[in-house]
Amino acid sequence: MSIPATMRALRQLSLDGPTDLRLVPDALVPAPGPGEVLIRVAAAGVNFVDISQSHGVFAGGPQPPYVAGIEAAGEVVALGDGVSGIELGSHVIGVTIMGGAFAEYAVLMAAGAAPLPPGWTAEQALGLIVSWPTALAALKPLGQLEAGQTVLIHAAAGGTGQVAVKLAKHYGATVIAVASADKHEAVKELGADHLLDSRSSELATEVLRLTDGAGVDLVLESVGGATFEASLAATKRITGRVVVFGLAGGQASITNWDLVYKHQIQLIGLNIGILIQAAPHIFGQVMGELFSLIATGVLGPGTPTVRELSDGPQALRDLEARTTVGKLALVPSTPLSS
Repeated sequence: MSIPATMRALRQLSLDGPTDLRLVPDALVPAPGPGEVLIRVAAAGVNFVDISQSHGVFAGGPQPPYVAGIEAAGEVVALGDGVSGIELGSHVIGVTIMGGAFAEYAVLMAAGAAPLPPGWTAEQALGLIVSWPTALAALKPLGQLEAGQTVLIHAAAGGTGQVAVKLAKHYGATVIAVASADKHEAVKELGADHLLDSRSSELATEVLRLTDGAGVDLVLESVGGATFEASLAATKRITGRVVVFGLAGGQASITNWDLVYKHQIQLIGLNIGILIQAAPHIFGQVMGELFSLIATGVLGPGTPTVRELSDGPQALRDLEARTTVGKLALVPSTPLSS
């Protein structure tokens, strides 16, 4: 296959957010380094990480100008030195945490690239390396969810939240799902037991009412801001866990005084990229469980909303405004076969 020298890509020009994301026709096609593969992108996933990076609040993130996007799936067209176990022409999905996915070609770390499940398109596999393992890691190895427990899931209509609801129900939990009222029907179809409005100022009170004052065993906290305080207040004392993996609503603070005298809970931070690096054995267990869930039909192909690459800036603005439901995918102007 002939690889061009340049490509269409979405380039972030400043740290002023998605408004400064621009489609360029002549970005250089990257070359894979040692341990890397180059893919011809068939679909790229839109994540809150992309928004955080565009505002410069993602710790250690890329500096502008850079090609945006961290998640891509497509056909392997070149191998870097030392790559084994991946063949040219195979179809994989992976992450490129320093950007590069919103383009016609992208470089991925070979060790973190996973094959597309048989029969799945690139669009259907989006989330397999970012959203899905984040949800599973938050529920199981970190959140220690057990059958019969109650879990509070924020942003339940989003890509990660939807998978979390499905998995929590599969593991026998009672699910209290939080989303804006206009998204409740979509979340209800996933099996949520109770639905709360994310715009409510009484979230903690409502959760305590649903749990007879005890609070939930586990919270999946991806919002931050004022919601973070509600999450802590709604968690069962001593044994309750709050797994934090996002800050879409802004930063929040908690002090050692709070943990001793106000919120006696277990607070756990999760960044899937750091999990891969610092605890690869745990990530391996998570991915093994995910593929088992796929093989047994618990999880099926994703159904993202697909947009053209040039519509990427608007897609990110929509995600930032929380007007979207489920996963968003960006594809080149002529969708590539996967």
